[in-house]
Amino acid sequence: MFNSELEIQENLNKLTKTNKDILRDNLEVIISKLPLSLSSLIENGFKYKRIPKEYLLSSVLFAFSAATGRTFYIDTLGYKNYANLYFVIIGSRGDVKSEAIKTATAPIKKTDDKDYESYLYENKDLGKEDKVIKRRQTLIQNATIEAAQKIHFENPNSIGLCLDEIYGLVQKMANSNSRDGVEWRNFFLEGYTNDYIDVSRKTTVSFRIPESYPTLIGGLQYQFVKELFANGNLESGFIDRLLFTTKLTENKKLRKEGIPYDCIERYSQSIKNLLDYKKQSENPEELRKQFKISFTKEAELRLFNYVQKLIEDKDVAKPMIKEYLSKMQISIHKFCLLSFMVLNASDSTFNSELTVESVELAIALNDFYFLNFQVIIEDAIKVEQKKISIDDVVAMGKKNGASQKAVTEVTGVHKSTISRRWEDV
Repeated sequence: MFNSELEIQENLNKLTKTNKDILRDNLEVIISKLPLSLSSLIENGFKYKRIPKEYLLSSVLFAFSAATGRTFYIDTLGYKNYANLYFVIIGSRGDVKSEAIKTATAPIKKTDDKDYESYLYENKDLGKEDKVIKRRQTLIQNATIEAAQKIHFENPNSIGLCLDEIYGLVQKMANSNSRDGVEWRNFFLEGYTNDYIDVSRKTTVSFRIPESYPTLIGGLQYQFVKELFANGNLESGFIDRLLFTTKLTENKKLRKEGIPYDCIERYSQSIKNLLDYKKQSENPEELRKQFKISFTKEAELRLFNYVQKLIEDKDVAKPMIKEYLSKMQISIHKFCLLSFMVLNASDSTFNSELTVESVELAIALNDFYFLNFQVIIEDAIKVEQKKISIDDVVAMGKKNGASQKAVTEVTGVHKSTISRRWEDV
C-alpha cells in the first residue's frame, strides 16, 4: 500500500530505471537543494573544467567537513556528533578525480599556505632552548601515521587527509604485516565516532587527543576497489564508514574558459567563514570553544522517523548491506550538521536552529551514498561471476579438442600447471 503519488513514482522508477539512472536523478535533486554558492561551483566545474558533478559534490562536502571541525556539534536523540566524514571517489584514469578535490579544497589550501609562511617566520630566529611555535594546518597530503597523529594533536579541531590516490593507504591497511596500515585503520575507526586518541612513545613526546576529528578524501581506480574489501578492512567496519562516489556524469565538450571568478569567490567565502570561526575558537583567550546547533522539534522528529526506518530496514537486509545500514544511523547525524553548515555558511548564520530543510538534505545525501555503495557491491559481484577457473578452461578445452599448448597460450598459465590439471579434470 502506497501513501502518496511520490511513493508510487519512486517504486515505478525502481522497476524501470537502473541504479545509476536513479543516482543521476538523485544527484540533480541534491544539487538543487544546495545554496547558489555551491550549486553554481558544481555546475560551472562540470561545464568549464569537465569535472563530474558527483566528484565535485563529494569534494565540496569534504572541504566543508574539514573546515567545520569540532567548533560546531549537535546533541540529539541521545548522541553528540560532529561533521567529519570519509569520502572515496571511484573512477578510471583521466576521470578528473584530482581536479575535483583540488578545486573544492583550494580555499583551505590558501589558508594553510598563509599559516605555513607565518610558522616559518615566527620560528626563524629561535634558539636551541626556545620553544617552537606550533604550525597551524588543516589539510594533510603526505604523512606517516605518527606524523598525522602529531599534526592532529597540534590542530585538535580537525585534520583532513587529502589524497589524489587512496590506493597506497588501502594497500597498507589490507596488509596484516604492516604496522602502519593497522594503525591508520584504527585511527579512522576511532576518529569516525570522535573517540580519544592516546599516543605513548618511549623515544618521543606522548600526547592525548580527547576528541578526535579526522576527515578523509581520496581517489581510487575501479580495478583497485576489491582491495578495499581485503584483509580486515571489511570485517573491521572500515568499509562501512566510507562514502563512495561512482562515475555518473560526463562532459566531452572542451572549453577555453575556466570557472568564472565570482563563482569561485562566492564558494571560497563560505569556506573562509567556517575557517574564521574555527580559528577564533582555537584562540587561547577565547572562552567559548564550541557551539551547539539545536534542532527544531519538526527537524528532530523527521530525523527520529528516518533513523527508525533505518533500524527496521537493517533487520531484513542482506549481509554487507546490513552493516552499512548500521553506520548510516551515525552518518545521518553527521550529515545533518554538515548540511546545516552548507546551508548557512555563506551568510554565517550559525546562531540559528537546524530545521527540516537541513534534515531533508542530509537524508538525500545519506541515501545517495548508500545507493552508490550498492552499485559498488553489484559491480564487484559481476566481476566475480565473470571469473572462470583454470579447471573450467581446461575442461572446456578438452571437450572441444584443444591441445594443452593451445590452452597454455590462451590462459597464460605455465604449461606444467595445465598438464597437471589436464589429468585431473
